[in-house]
Amino acid sequence: MLGQGTEASLFIDIAFWLLAISSIVAAVAVVQLQNLFRAALFLVVSFMAVAGMFVLLRAEFLAAVQVLIYVGAISVLIIFAILMTGEVERGSAAHSMRIPVGILAALFGAAAIFVAVDTNWLILDDVLRNGSLSAGVENEVKKVFSNTIPSIGRLLIQDFVLAFEVASVVLLAAIIGALALIRER
Repeated sequence: MLGQGTEASLFIDIAFWLLAISSIVAAVAVVQLQNLFRAALFLVVSFMAVAGMFVLLRAEFLAAVQVLIYVGAISVLIIFAILMTGEVERGSAAHSMRIPVGILAALFGAAAIFVAVDTNWLILDDVLRNGSLSAGVENEVKKVFSNTIPSIGRLLIQDFVLAFEVASVVLLAAIIGALALIRER
């Protein structure tokens, strides 16, 4: 990718912080904006930042799924629903639970930050560099983290083909049910 030097680590650190900050800012904008259309556009930005995080984690398949499903399908569906409804500019009215929900969200955020800071993160590169794994386990770990797309594809087509097909039938039934509910009688 970029090599093994300091520039690779610096690039990854900068990319991580840019993606993290943009994801958090976009998520806050989704919640705070009164204009639903703009909030949906910020939701797309947040989804894209999460896809970028998956790329940094070397989970390219999950990044592609994130872009295809969330950015491509879910966001387009939400934007389409917003445009089909009236009163897009006004947004939803304020309710009496706004302050308790804000306090609960702040407590949850503080707990998440505490757990993230207090956890002893075991990083795979550090373990491999220290040589604390046996040779057989090290080869297995390298094989697992080398390229996940072919192994996930093999699992979906061979081992879990029945579950994959059942999920597609359930999604098709949900779409047909939604169309039946909104159809004028």
